Amino acid sequence: MLSADATRLAVWGDPIAHSRSPQLHTAAYALLGLPWTYERRRVSETQFGAALADTTETWRGLSLTMPLKHVAAKAATVLDRAAQLSGAVNTLVPGDAGIRGFNTDVAGLVAAIREQGIERAVHGTVLGAGATATSALLALEALGAREVEIRARRPDAAGHLVALGASLDLHVTAVPLDAPRTHPDARTDPALTIATLPGDAELPASVLDAVVVPGGLLVDVVYGSWPTPLAAAWEGAGGQAVSGLPMLLHQAVRQVRIFTTGDVDEPLPSESVIVASMRRALMED
Repeated sequence: MLSADATRLAVWGDPIAHSRSPQLHTAAYALLGLPWTYERRRVSETQFGAALADTTETWRGLSLTMPLKHVAAKAATVLDRAAQLSGAVNTLVPGDAGIRGFNTDVAGLVAAIREQGIERAVHGTVLGAGATATSALLALEALGAREVEIRARRPDAAGHLVALGASLDLHVTAVPLDAPRTHPDARTDPALTIATLPGDAELPASVLDAVVVPGGLLVDVVYGSWPTPLAAAWEGAGGQAVSGLPMLLHQAVRQVRIFTTGDVDEPLPSESVIVASMRRALMED
């Protein structure tokens, strides 16, 4: 149980000045009538252990961004399923039984995709094989995909994703970014692609020809300038592209649930109103 005096929250990472989490969380707690504070703090991976040990009973919880998600997972006493499978934690909550760790990125990505009208994915494609690609794979599993193609600059770097897929009874293959497309056109077989590449990545024409699916949905999980070169090419081919902002919003909603009740699956009171306020705060930044 958290003390009633536990009113401090923050997002930690390095860099951290760009984080929009304070706007999102502050909007939610204002509507909930909670006098909590939520701040940014620059904490590097080497500083994390000491910073965590220095927290007191006034701390209600932490949001974590890169590069702290894996060290946060190791610091947690109990992990939710998404955190266990991904080895990444973006939410820490102290308690009498220890520190609980959550990965709300997966559920946030699922919610963002469903917001675009896709309730179930027949198959999915992930661009990139880094840390975020793991959450993307788990989101596709949650959407019911049974086949997932990982496209990466170095397909051999996707071995952990292939192994994770096998443990989940998913057929996961890893191919180069510019490998010929094997799935049908999205106009006859709706397709979903999740890009986890750097937002400023300049992709050669051979890669764009291979990855862009006319009529398909691209979720490009970046928060910076928009559209990215990939998103621009996607929309130019008649597809729909959305940024990572909806994912950021919905993962934060689940963090608010955790910080208020401890239950990631229990909706907030008047949650639709709170989500709308958080979305306005995000768009106003």
